[in-house]
Parts: sequence; structure tokens; C-alpha cells
Amino acid sequence: MTEHTGKIPATVITGFLGAGKTTIIRRLLETANGRRIALIINEFGDVGVDGDVLKGCGDEACSEDDVIELANGCICCTVADDFVPTMTQLLDRSERPDHIVIETSGLALPQPLVKAFNWPEIRNRVTVDGVITVVDSAAVSEGRFAADEQAVQAQREADEALDHESPLHELFEDQLACADLILLNKADLVDAATLDEIESDLKREVRSSVSFVGVRNGEVGADIVLGLDASAQDDLENRKSHHEQAGHDDHDHDDFESFVVSPGTARGRDDVVATVTRVIGEHGILRLKGFVDIADADARLVIQAVGPRVDAYFDRPWQTGETRGSSLVVIGEKGLDEAAIRAALEG
Repeated sequence: MTEHTGKIPATVITGFLGAGKTTIIRRLLETANGRRIALIINEFGDVGVDGDVLKGCGDEACSEDDVIELANGCICCTVADDFVPTMTQLLDRSERPDHIVIETSGLALPQPLVKAFNWPEIRNRVTVDGVITVVDSAAVSEGRFAADEQAVQAQREADEALDHESPLHELFEDQLACADLILLNKADLVDAATLDEIESDLKREVRSSVSFVGVRNGEVGADIVLGLDASAQDDLENRKSHHEQAGHDDHDHDDFESFVVSPGTARGRDDVVATVTRVIGEHGILRLKGFVDIADADARLVIQAVGPRVDAYFDRPWQTGETRGSSLVVIGEKGLDEAAIRAALEG
């Protein structure tokens, strides 16, 4: 936990398929020095076995319960559906991690993921300690972005959730633009002069504050990768993606707002679900969650909505002496019609 903010630090590790992200994370775990690390692995389809490899590391810093796989597609395209709820559950644990490490898929745009740390549910509890970009030095020395660009394309075709068609050079540009630290992996496969040339070329593409480290076989310790204290979510203006620099910003949500609605007692579960579904559709609400008092029900009804998907279930009985009531948190982009939403949910 960062001393000056009380927030749990999170490290985002990005890079193309085959760059060596998993090997680097495994070495990070081996050198964690007692820190409890939670891993979020963005794996999907038949592309990789990262989760299985990491679960088998046999290290106290990565118990199986601390490894979470997001297998529904590119993490930057499933922020609302997968990433934010996963982070919320992780932060709500009674035994919270000391550090969170997020391995993105090779197709993920890092900027939308970093923006997600400003969501109301998590922004006061976690900070982006740093964004690490892993570069395949051998591939770059040969004029390629990844060792097997055909495998990267197959990964793209396998991901049904992918909603951006960024060419590899734009993805690479975005990974560099968002980085705090660039690991030039596979440095043992190129000579020293070539490695220096790669670093010089890449330095022209990044902020002056970005550090470079040459890495052989993924051998880089936790003390190098963790503890950058970058607060990247507060520095997005200096980490613009290719499309943002070109004047477009349509991949993710920049700013969010939230408010609490207190409906009265509802007639039944189906009525609540129908009302919530309608209001979400009419107002473009991103998330809605909370509980509702149902007339003639002995238990409270929990509501969890992500986009148009609404889940409703009775979680526990009302306790003796407990004041029954309803409370729903509404989350969306700035500009929500709060008055209309309140009227619809409280009416």
C-alpha cells in the first residue's frame, strides 16, 4: 500500500504476444520479498496458458486464489463488463493484496485501462504505480513488432470482444506512449550496439521521464518493476494514444459520475428488473448496483447491472431490528440526467 495515499498500488504490464511478459511476471513473483501480490491475467481463447503457468509457480506471493483470469477478450474492450467488477471484488476482500499486477493481452490499448482506474468504485482505493511495456528486442532489431506477427493476428481474430482495429504499429506506439518503464527483453539475442540503437530510437517516441532496462531471459526483479509511484491515472494528458493525438477519443470513457438513489419498497423482483433495465437503456447507464426492499419478502434483493445485463437475487434475510430500505448506486459518463433517473427509479 502506498504510504502517502493509502491506496493499493497496481502495475500494468503490456507488450505483444511472445515479448516475454509471463516470464517477467514469474521472476517478479520470485523476488517479491514477502509482498502479497494479486495477478489479473487477460487471457482468452486458445492463445496462451499464462494463468496455468503462474498458478504453478509455487511461490507464497502468488497463491492460486490471488490469480484471476479475464478470459472474455481484450481487457481494454471489456472494462465495464469484466475489469472494474473484478477490481471491486479484489479490493473488497478481507485480506487485500499489497500490490496488484495486471498482465494485458498483446492487443490491449493501455490508455483505456489506465483510465478505468478513475471509475468511482475503485479510484479512491487503488493507484497505477506504473505501466511497464515489454519490448521484444530481437524482433524490433529485425523490423518487426513481435516475434510472430501471424500469431498476433490469430489472437486478434480469436477475440470476439475486440472493438478496435489498430494496426500493430499504432498498438506499439500506444504501448510506448503510456509506459513509465520499458523493458528491452531478449537483450541476449542482440549485440550491445544494436540494443543501444533500439533504445535510442525508442527514446525519441516516449516521454523524457521514461526509463529503459535491458533484460535477458526475463530476469528482472520486483524492486525494478514495482514501486515506480507514477500515479499514471492522474497523468493521462501526457500519455495520449495514437487516436487521441489525431483528435479522436472514442475508445473509452474519459470521465465518470455516480450518485445514490433510494427507491421505496417495490412490489416484486420482476418489477424491479424491468424498471432498472428500462432506465439503463434510456439513459446509457454503465453500471448500477445496490439492494431493494421487496414487499412481502423476508430477504433483501441485490441488483448488479453492467450495461444492459441485470442480475437480481436475494442475498440474505432482513435482520431483526434492521431498518428495511432500498439503495442503488448509479454510475455513468458525466452528463447523466440525474433528475430523470431518480424520478424513474424512485417513482
